[in-house]
Amino acid sequence: MRSIGETARASGLSVSALRFYDREGVLVPALVDPENGYRWYTDRQIRQARLVAGLRRVGMPVAEIAAVLSTDAAAGHQMLERHLHRLEAGLCDARRELSRVHALLDTQEYPMTTVTLSRAALIAALGDVRFAAGLDPELPMLSGVLVEVEADAVIFVATDRYRMAIHREPAAVDGAPKRVIAPLDWVDRLRAHEKEEPITLHLDTETIEASGAGWAIKDKPLAYDYTDWRRAIEARAAGGSPRLAPVDANALRATLTANDTPRVVRHDHELVVLAIGSSGGVNVVGEQEWEAGADEHVAVNREFLLDALNASGDGQLVLELDGPIRPLAIRRPTDDRAYSLLMPVKL
Repeated sequence: MRSIGETARASGLSVSALRFYDREGVLVPALVDPENGYRWYTDRQIRQARLVAGLRRVGMPVAEIAAVLSTDAAAGHQMLERHLHRLEAGLCDARRELSRVHALLDTQEYPMTTVTLSRAALIAALGDVRFAAGLDPELPMLSGVLVEVEADAVIFVATDRYRMAIHREPAAVDGAPKRVIAPLDWVDRLRAHEKEEPITLHLDTETIEASGAGWAIKDKPLAYDYTDWRRAIEARAAGGSPRLAPVDANALRATLTANDTPRVVRHDHELVVLAIGSSGGVNVVGEQEWEAGADEHVAVNREFLLDALNASGDGQLVLELDGPIRPLAIRRPTDDRAYSLLMPVKL
């Protein structure tokens, strides 16, 4: 038997930590002297204390440490893997937040960032994402288009939580990285601008302005923090390789609007159920086929899918299907700058 001091030296846990884990029922001494209250530990508990010390250092919650000690090795390994995934996700969040803080620091030194690109490129980028912007007054941070400036490109993002559209456009950038939410009125006024010329965007925390020769469209960015849109992209990418299905945009649009196309109604919304056929194309199937092949099909809001198709234009598109619970992606086959995601609807 070893005293609490010897156990502390052998395990890497302090005496106060050992007392804490005793109170919490995680590592209870094998013997407590009834006369003086001294705690005594066995050699097996030394090994357990070392395990507790390691888990404590990597930030595992007390309840989970207790669970690891009380389970078998296989289950313990699974718990360690789950905790590691949480740590990795937390590190990704920390990196993104520090990038935002870096940008805020740069904003103090370089208050204005300018981005120059052609009118055609800018209007196309805004057209690719505008349809997905939110309209819910309870979520005002989504009622705009995120404009995120990188070193050599500008990213436009819009989402209402049920769909998301992204366009990354190379551009000439002068200034620090910037992230502002453009009001939809500013976006719509800019899309209506017809003069074909290079357009310069001026961005800071108080202003978003598009200008050319003799004109300017100016507004104030929305004063909210935008959703972490990259997390949705990373979560989808972690799911493995989706199945790719080429489609003709006009043909699929005609199918979706035809009176005899199978539709499913859920919560007052019309859904369509998509499946990849034997020839590799996309089929719209009925509710019975959906129920029979739920693991292979994906159901999406019909109106939202039409919006995404209309934003993508005519011609060939690629649909990426990855089962019933992962977002449906829509891309142009020869243009990797833009794509949209539709959240699936569960059966």
